[in-house]
Parts: sequence; structure tokens; C-alpha cells
Amino acid sequence: MKLLNHKTWSRAALLAVPVLMTQVAVTQLQRDAGIAALASAVAQEQQKDTRGTRRTPALRNKVYEKLAEAQAAAEAKDLGEAQNILDGMIAAGGKKALNSYELANVYNLYAFIYYSREDYRNALEAYENVVSQPDIPLAMEINTRYTIAQLYFVQEDWKRGIDALLKWFDMTESPNAAAYVLLAQGYYQIKDYDKALANVEKAISMYDEKGKLPKEQWYNLARFLYFEKNDIKSTVDVLETLLTHYPKKQYWVQLSHMYGEQKKEAVQLAAMETAYVQGMLDKGTEQVTMAYLYLQGEVPYKAAKVMDKGLKDGSIEDNSKNWEVTGSAWRQAQELDKSIPAMEKAAAKSDTGELYARLGNIYLDGDQNRKAITAINKGLSRGGVKRPDNARLVLGMAYFNEKEYEKAREAFKAAARDKRSAKYADQWMKYMDSELDRQRSLAEG
Repeated sequence: MKLLNHKTWSRAALLAVPVLMTQVAVTQLQRDAGIAALASAVAQEQQKDTRGTRRTPALRNKVYEKLAEAQAAAEAKDLGEAQNILDGMIAAGGKKALNSYELANVYNLYAFIYYSREDYRNALEAYENVVSQPDIPLAMEINTRYTIAQLYFVQEDWKRGIDALLKWFDMTESPNAAAYVLLAQGYYQIKDYDKALANVEKAISMYDEKGKLPKEQWYNLARFLYFEKNDIKSTVDVLETLLTHYPKKQYWVQLSHMYGEQKKEAVQLAAMETAYVQGMLDKGTEQVTMAYLYLQGEVPYKAAKVMDKGLKDGSIEDNSKNWEVTGSAWRQAQELDKSIPAMEKAAAKSDTGELYARLGNIYLDGDQNRKAITAINKGLSRGGVKRPDNARLVLGMAYFNEKEYEKAREAFKAAARDKRSAKYADQWMKYMDSELDRQRSLAEG
């Protein structure tokens, strides 16, 4: 029984890495840099940055009132009115009529309006205008730069997103774990897997140090990156961690394949079986893999039961190959009465005669010689039998058992023409001759 190529199978399963969501929710952007709380802005406008000499210019009352009016309209989802108010502020005396901090707040609201309309290009331009203003509060610039990076990621402009995020890292004193994951994702997208791994590892370690549970997607990204580096041990470690905190079918299946990579056949089978007994393996391909693992583990009865159940309930595809696996498993389990009908279906659905030849062998084992003769002749006439010499040996045995000695001799002679079977064919013909001599002696006596 040929087993699955577990390297190929596991790679297919593990490459299906869930890409972290790049779509940043509007509420998240609001929280990061969107609509500034104007009361807080007024309180901070003269705040001196402790890391430098930046001093923010005053937000004048008349400007504050207009901004508050525009913000109220935006929050009421009247984006057109909000934009009209902002347009009016710009038009009233030109940009020079507003100081840098006032302009920053205007552009901040513009950005929110554009983002709400999914006009990311103009939203980005507005946010870039925010950070281009001199002497705005450092916190405002830091938050806005993070939002700029997020928006580049939303547009799948990975390189600019990375550059923007690195600029943000340079400015912030205490980057959080989510920022490292965002950076890791950017590097992942441009296939710089070493930097991607370093950053997601940093995020996971930050959560671990605080006793917090890292997010499932973080582990998944790390798992993919370890696998790409062919670091099987670390891949297994991550999958075991995922199963501890986020038990899912896909992790049992992937872990089983990884144990196979490590040549740990017993735990490979155990992992897959754990998923199977929990009813997780709902795909036919997964159930067939389960059956192959049982066969590899020399548990053919369980393999046959898995295949039989899947074929009956329709979860395993009703095709020649799957019936062949079922029939072979039943035969290995010494259940010939169940192996025969499975192999009959496999042979009937096959395009070649190979399975009829194998079916004939099973018939012979079950002392159904006439059926063996019919099956093997059908297989040989159809063609595609891998070892026709072996098939003819079996055919000769079946004829011999049916006492059709001349046909048996003809089959053995045909088998002997292949040197791989010549020795056994000659032995059978000698045995048959001695048996015929014995029968003649008995008759004469």
C-alpha cells in the first residue's frame, strides 16, 4: 500500500496561513488618530513635549467652534455637511489664516471623512498633511503616523507601510505588541521572512512576559514562518501551543503531519486519530489520510472502518481508488467477505484491468475459483495489468483447483515467459504433473 507523501501534504496544509487582517476598522482609526477630542486638544495645545522643545500653538476659540461643528456633523454621519464646514474654514482666509495646530485638526477631520467614504488615497493625503504641520502635539503626530502605516497596509502598499511604521517606531517610546505584529505582517507580505519572524516573536514574547495569551493569528504567522525556514521543531512547538489555547481541527491535522516530518509515526497517528474520534475530520481527503495512517501503523481493521463509513455516508468520494483502499484494508484485516465487494466496486469503476487481476487474487484466497478465473481473464483482456505474469500464475492456480489442467498449463506457460515468474510457473507445472500422475496411479490401482 503506497502511503501519502506527508512532506507534500503537510506543506499544502501549512502554507494556508491565515493572513492577518489588514482592513483597519473605522473605529480603530478613530481611536488611533481619527476625530480628535477637541476638549482634550485644547487642554494639550500648549503642552510642552518632555522629549524636546516642541510647543504647540494655540487653538483659537472661533476655530475650535467650527471644528466642533464639523465634528458633530461627522459623528452624525452627515459627511457632506462636515466637509462643507471644513472647506469653508480653508476658504475663509486661506490656509495662512489657520496656524499649524488648527490646520492639523482640520486635516485630521478631512482624513476621517475620506476614510469613512473608503477614499483611502485622499485619506492618506490628509493624514500626511497632518504630520507635515510644524509644532503639533507629539502624541498627535505619533498616533497619526501609526494610522498612516495602517492605511498603507489597507491598500496593500506594503513597502510604504513598513517605512511609515518604522518611522513611527523611531518616535514612540513604548511600542505595543500589535505594532510589532503589524510590522511582521508587512515583512511577511514582501517575503522578508526573517524580519517578519523576529517581529512576531517579539510580540508573542511581550504578551508572554505579561502573562497574557498571544492572539491566535500571531501564533499562526509564527508557525508559517518557522515552517518556511524548515524549523520543524519550532513549528511543532507552536502547533502544540495553538492546540492548548485554540483547539481546532486544522491544528490536529497539521500537527499530525509535522510529527510525520519528525518520523514520530506513533504520535502522528495519535494526533490524527484524536481529531477523527472527535468528529473533526469532515472532509473525505482527511478521512482517507486517517485510513492511510492506520495502514502505516498496521491497524488495517480501523483503516477499513474509516473508509467504509466515509464511503457509505458520502463524505469520501465514491471512486475506484477509494474502494481499492477499502478493499485492501479489509483484506489485510483478514476480512475477505468484506474485501471482495469493495474490490468489485473498485474494479468496476477502474479504467484498466489491474484491479480485476487483484480481485481475482482475493477470489482465489476465498476459494472462489470460478470468479477468480472470470476476473483475471477480464483484467488481462482489458489491459493495464502491472504484473500480467503474476496474474497468469493466479489464473493457473484457479484453473488447477477447478481441475481444468490444460488451461492451467497454458496459463503457467504464459507466466513462465516472464523470467520473474518462470521459476514459480515451472514449479507449479511440475506439481501439476505429479498430481496428474498420482491421479492416474489411483485410477489404475
